[in-house]
Amino acid sequence: QVQLVESGGGSVQAGGSLRLSCVASGYMPTCMGWFRQAPGKEREGVGSIYTGGGSTYYASSVKGRFTISQDNAKNMVFLQMNSLKPEDTAMYYCAAMRPSYSDDVFCSRISRGDFGYWGQGAQVTVSS
Repeated sequence: QVQLVESGGGSVQAGGSLRLSCVASGYMPTCMGWFRQAPGKEREGVGSIYTGGGSTYYASSVKGRFTISQDNAKNMVFLQMNSLKPEDTAMYYCAAMRPSYSDDVFCSRISRGDFGYWGQGAQVTVSS
């Protein structure tokens, strides 16, 4: 099993930037994802990174504004969020893909059901 601990988040005005970090205990999972959940809404995929090759995938709503990166030496992934909008306000979660699903094709789907391990969440609030 892998445990995930997030850090970062906070409050920022529209147009600002924030960075979230996620450290995985023990080993770096093959695919790591970022999800978010706003009040009253379902949890949605933001993006993912196939840590074996570094390929990244993004939801259309954040493409060009958010960037996922990794530091394999530290078992960490990052979510850099630029040009933030009020509609980006949500609790953000990092997640690790289930080992049985861990290939690039599954990683690109950013599908919640494929991820079996979750961080505790970090609140991001964007004011207008």
